[in-house]
Amino acid sequence: MRAGAPGSRTTRLELFYDLVFVFAFLSVTTLTASELTPVNLYRFLLVLALLWWSWTGFARLGNAFRADQGVLPLVGFITMAATFLLVLSEPDAFENNPGGLPGPLVFAGCYFVIRMAQLAVFGCLDRSDPVRRRRLLMRAAFPTTATVLLVVAGTVPARLPQERFAIPLQLSLWTLALLVEYVGGVTLARQWWMVLSAGHWAERHALIVLVALGESIIALGFGKHGLPLTGPVAVSALLGIVVVAALWWAYFDTFSFALEQALHKARDEEARIRITRDVYTFLHLAMVAGIVLFALGLKDLLVEAADTSTPDWGPPLGNFWGVVMYGGVALYLLGLARCWWLALREVRRPLLLTVVALAVVGPIAFQIAELMALAVLAIITGAGVAWETGRENGYRRRIRQLALEEQIAAEAEQSHWRQQHL
Repeated sequence: MRAGAPGSRTTRLELFYDLVFVFAFLSVTTLTASELTPVNLYRFLLVLALLWWSWTGFARLGNAFRADQGVLPLVGFITMAATFLLVLSEPDAFENNPGGLPGPLVFAGCYFVIRMAQLAVFGCLDRSDPVRRRRLLMRAAFPTTATVLLVVAGTVPARLPQERFAIPLQLSLWTLALLVEYVGGVTLARQWWMVLSAGHWAERHALIVLVALGESIIALGFGKHGLPLTGPVAVSALLGIVVVAALWWAYFDTFSFALEQALHKARDEEARIRITRDVYTFLHLAMVAGIVLFALGLKDLLVEAADTSTPDWGPPLGNFWGVVMYGGVALYLLGLARCWWLALREVRRPLLLTVVALAVVGPIAFQIAELMALAVLAIITGAGVAWETGRENGYRRRIRQLALEEQIAAEAEQSHWRQQHL
């Protein structure tokens, strides 16, 4: 295994691994949309949080080591295969359906393989340090405990005759498994949050946000698949693209550059951990969840827009779907605003006021036709992001200029090296 370097960036193997997460996000969204109830929505969030923890472990591994060198590609392929099988077993993760492999056991077993593969690599790094080696053994107890809880949760429905007792207990066990992993990661894995390459860490999380935004576009495409291209379908597709583009702009226009620069500048250990763990890992999970929630509502809306039995602009959006779509966008923007504050001590009032506007206008928009409600969402989101961009008074220009200068300097250095060696 070859150690990473402060200037390392994302490797092609890591991008290859992220392809599984494109499939994972699409799969979990499709399964939830097929029968969306409050219980299934909570299951969706549980599975998403578990997938995220698997992904962030691989991101930490790729930061500490060169993921495409030595034995690491083999670990990456094992992780990728286990993740793919885990996603395939998602429909049976909560209940063992007849006619196939035991879904809960397959799901829990794949998760255990993913986590143990990551810990084994870090174990090789820590084997010469007795203190860190003992801490690693303690750390291995957390995914083991979480796996046991997932297995027990998968057998609950068969053991309890009444569904009203089985489902709450099952969801409680899943929630406890997640808490075990997340709390253990915060308390015992402190040294793993001290990333070696700030550029790599920022790039990995920016790419996973891009994957989630791409899933929204895929949801639009699959929602249209097999349906006639009517006027309402075309309008809803364009409005969906407006919202996705606004969400992209809010993250990638200035925020991603500013956040990476703040991570580079962080010399104090506490400040660096606050950014790498709290801002990137935990708050980015909330942002990704918000994007996927919006995609979930968008997929259902497009199907209803093409249904000839519904009014031209669709039936009323309703409180449940309204909370899913508006709440997803609000969660994303709120996560962005919180990131600005934690990392840069900047209060982004346009983002916060946009969230307030969504909360105030939402209950009214939920009672009107779906496409009109989507248009309201697009107008509020687009206006809020445009306001956020226009009010920066030179700050945006300085951040982007600094990022451009860094890129030009890196390109010049690479060109010089290639002229000397290639």
